[in-house]
Amino acid sequence: MNQPVAIKSSAHKIKSRDLSNTMVGYKINEYQLVLSPGEALRSKIQLAKQHFADSYHSSNALYSKPHIGLVNFVQYQMMESKLLSRLQTTAMGLAPIKVEMKDYGSFPAHTIYVNITSKLQVQHLVKTIRSDAQRLMKLNEENKPYFILEPYITIARKLDAQQFEKGWLEYSNLHFTGRFIADAMLLLKRPVGETKYEIVQRLEFKNMPVTTTQGDLFGI
Repeated sequence: MNQPVAIKSSAHKIKSRDLSNTMVGYKINEYQLVLSPGEALRSKIQLAKQHFADSYHSSNALYSKPHIGLVNFVQYQMMESKLLSRLQTTAMGLAPIKVEMKDYGSFPAHTIYVNITSKLQVQHLVKTIRSDAQRLMKLNEENKPYFILEPYITIARKLDAQQFEKGWLEYSNLHFTGRFIADAMLLLKRPVGETKYEIVQRLEFKNMPVTTTQGDLFGI
């Protein structure tokens, strides 16, 4: 049984949702699909986050665990088993990908992150997920999935102007390299209104031939 893990949202945090037009009495969760580096690389990135937190008094740098966000969405709990089945089928047909990182980038004036240089491979993965599963990720017209086509790993977000200016002056001149083979993606969830995500499932990329039936295509 998967144990809850303290993984908070990346810089692509799900914005405030309008959940007024939903079915009363049905539990709704926030979900993320992410790629997680191996332990050694996670530790290396965590050191960069810790340095930023200590140097620029930014507790936000420590909130999110090192990962690459693929998609954020909200959905009814009762849809989870069908969604998970679809994602497992998608993952089985995907090959592992090499993810490479180099140095740092920023979203002025609030976020500093590790650059992902192998963008095309990650973008292809996101587009495949979108093609296969977006209908099952859509709660309603007001709450559609957000697919992240510009991959990165957050160092610190929600910075004030001074933190960003001073931090970016340093990190824009620092070097970082890293790479890992992404052989799976993680589906995370948390009830709406809570802060900590737990792992629902690790979905392995097996590069196997997958047959999709017409019923699958229409979410039947």
